[in-house]
Amino acid sequence: MSTPATPPRSLAEALRTRDDVSLAALLRSRPDLITPVPTDLTQLATRAGTRASVVRALERLDRFTLQTAQALAVAADPAPYDELLGLMAGDARDPAVVNALPRAVAALREQALVWGADDRLRLVRTARELLAPAPQHPSPTGLGPTVAEATAGMSPGRIQELVTAAGLPSTHDPVSAVAALTKLFTSRRRMKALLAGAPEESLEVLNRLVWGPPYGQVTADPAARLRWLIDRGLLLPTAPGTVVLPREVALHLRAGRAHREAEPVAPLVEAKATHRPQVVDAAAAGQAYTALATVEELLKDWDEGGPTVLRAGGLSIRDLKRTAVALDLAEPVAAFWVELAYAAGLLASDGEADERYAATPAYDEWLQLPAAQRWAHLAETWLTATRTSGLVGGRDAKERTLSALGPGLDRSAAPEVRHRVLTLLAALPEGTSPSTESVLARLRWERPPRGTGSATPQSDDDLRSRLARWTLNEAELLGVTGRGALSGHGRALLGAAKGSAAAAKDSGAGGTAAKDTPSDAGDKLPVHHRAPTLPEPLSPAEQAVASATAARLLAPLLPEPLDHVLLQADLTAVAPGPLERPLADVLDVLAEVESKGGATVYRFTPGSVRRALDAGRSASDLHDFLTAHSRTPVPQPLAYLIDDVARRHGHLRIGAASAYVRCDDDAVLSEILADKRSAGLRLRRLAPTVLAAQADPAALLDGLRAMGFAPAAESADGDVVITRAHAHRTPPRTAPEPVPDGPPTPDTTLLSAAIRAIRAGDRASTTPLKTTPSPTGELPRTGSAETLATMQAAVLTGTTLWIGYVNAEGSASQRVIAPIRVEGGFVTAYDHTADEVRTYPLHRVTGVAELAEG
Repeated sequence: MSTPATPPRSLAEALRTRDDVSLAALLRSRPDLITPVPTDLTQLATRAGTRASVVRALERLDRFTLQTAQALAVAADPAPYDELLGLMAGDARDPAVVNALPRAVAALREQALVWGADDRLRLVRTARELLAPAPQHPSPTGLGPTVAEATAGMSPGRIQELVTAAGLPSTHDPVSAVAALTKLFTSRRRMKALLAGAPEESLEVLNRLVWGPPYGQVTADPAARLRWLIDRGLLLPTAPGTVVLPREVALHLRAGRAHREAEPVAPLVEAKATHRPQVVDAAAAGQAYTALATVEELLKDWDEGGPTVLRAGGLSIRDLKRTAVALDLAEPVAAFWVELAYAAGLLASDGEADERYAATPAYDEWLQLPAAQRWAHLAETWLTATRTSGLVGGRDAKERTLSALGPGLDRSAAPEVRHRVLTLLAALPEGTSPSTESVLARLRWERPPRGTGSATPQSDDDLRSRLARWTLNEAELLGVTGRGALSGHGRALLGAAKGSAAAAKDSGAGGTAAKDTPSDAGDKLPVHHRAPTLPEPLSPAEQAVASATAARLLAPLLPEPLDHVLLQADLTAVAPGPLERPLADVLDVLAEVESKGGATVYRFTPGSVRRALDAGRSASDLHDFLTAHSRTPVPQPLAYLIDDVARRHGHLRIGAASAYVRCDDDAVLSEILADKRSAGLRLRRLAPTVLAAQADPAALLDGLRAMGFAPAAESADGDVVITRAHAHRTPPRTAPEPVPDGPPTPDTTLLSAAIRAIRAGDRASTTPLKTTPSPTGELPRTGSAETLATMQAAVLTGTTLWIGYVNAEGSASQRVIAPIRVEGGFVTAYDHTADEVRTYPLHRVTGVAELAEG
């Protein structure tokens, strides 16, 4: 588009000078402007100036760009570029600031926060109101009001006294007096001469106020050092007992700088250690295998029904502690794995009356996948999830404790922070682990915490810093990183094919800012002045491809499952590595895990053997299983243990009367009755081979097993009840959806369609019409005959028309069309709004008007 001859008078006019690429950049950086699609550029400009949208845009500026907006808020309106440059670079004209400022101005223009040519830069009114200094909310620059603003309510006589005390000739009116005082305070030479005669104590007062806050308290009878400043207007009263340092005076003392320290260059991410990439990948792969084993162990522990669901939702502190002990982990780490399994759809509540957490059917499907694909599913879930386990144990806004799996753990910024942290790691040389503090400093530069000054050192209390720390820890737990450095499969998960390293370098911005002088082409953005954008997370389709690539890279690094163990004479079995799933499942039932690590040690006990027999296996099955899967002979003590437990297993039978014990050997029943430990079961003999109990069958089973017997439960038909593992599953459940951080970034197709619609609507609202428009601004109203005649004439002459149209739902809209054919009560035309050929019923056209030529 051509540059207009006259400068734009509003943001809407400035937007009309933009090309489609620039408009697409605006809508991409501020997706809230496209929901719903504006009807024209005037509506787009109005929406871009609303408070909610401007606040959201300001929060997404990097530190230097935000500093530039803050400087514009204390500059004249409009401000020439040179004035802005002076506020940012100071009298010394810092070269780094000079080089970076065009990029910052371009970023503000691109996001429609600044408009106008370089000789008339305007900050949108809402942003100026948010950033300009006021007694209620001081400016982040620390500057106060101007002389004109501070003296607005002052009497003319008092103003003349200030002018005289400052050594200026008196004037005839307050306006010229304030102008003279302002001119004095903005003159470096004259201000230097004025302050040369100031008492040392007075200069100390100015030095305390110069970087803000600019307000101070005085008594009714100020000290001499304050009186000298007040008499000359270097401190101006704003309220009883309060004085302020005028902005012009502060800028003189600051050597023209709006900020104590401008930060044009993004802080570098510093290396903490460097390892060989092979070492990093191996360490990350080992941790990835541990991650899979931890999730499996967690869900096996909850196989028969996990902890109960709290009334308010979530896991109780006691159950989290018990889970942490079972997994041999710290509670925060256990909370991370619980939350990850939940986010991945592997566990959920069962929805029963006595609601409990349990594995879902998706868990069984997940178990059937190869190990690398199971890891990729967990890692992809972690990368995109908004649930944040680091908040567990904290307090919400109502001072309620946040529990694992409970409400209140979603943080919409979490996926963006995780992606950004990994992108910064990907920009480092392979095998390099970063300094945590340098990563946090970089993130705080890219997105300064809300409500902070420009150069004030930040604490780690802001959410993004905490999310970044948690991301570094969780990436190591999950095996995305190894020894603190991003692994090869971690880079693939991030989508290295999109050029993450190059994007990270570009996002540094400050180090690669354009060095050209600023353009004066209004709001059209030259390529070299366009603001670099942070790399966007992958789309779902791209993420699926990246996850598959990561799984392919990880697979060769994971240990191969083994089909054997080493049986030892002390009733233990050693698994020298991960076991194949059928072997591991049987061993989990037949033995207890005694220790983990590079090798897993299982211990055989009477209880574990009985558990295998309860699951339906016979003694011969167990002997054959151990013989087939042991590289060492089956030790005699283990064979005796199996035979001894099997010989006694099922000798006693327990069923439901209330409960009973049945045994063919009445001597065994007599022994039970004589044992004092059976008193709590309240047994009595009904027959020589039957005892009745007032306890339920489950309590009777547990009681007799505690006494050293090996009873078996039986059904109503008298058959032994076989207890199968993995019995409890929830109904099918969907994984929790991440909470979006505002509207999603529009894709290219949506942007193109939206821009066409906005252009067409703007053309319809701004193009002169051959007919006189309605004074109320309504669409033209024409009769049926006139509408038909105009349409037919437009087909012959190729004229473009502006029509009003009401669809079948009764929604009215305006469209710009070029009629092609009129027949059968329909008009077929090229619709400039939709950029396609469409057919409209003539009876739904409310009116028609010809657009003026050109």
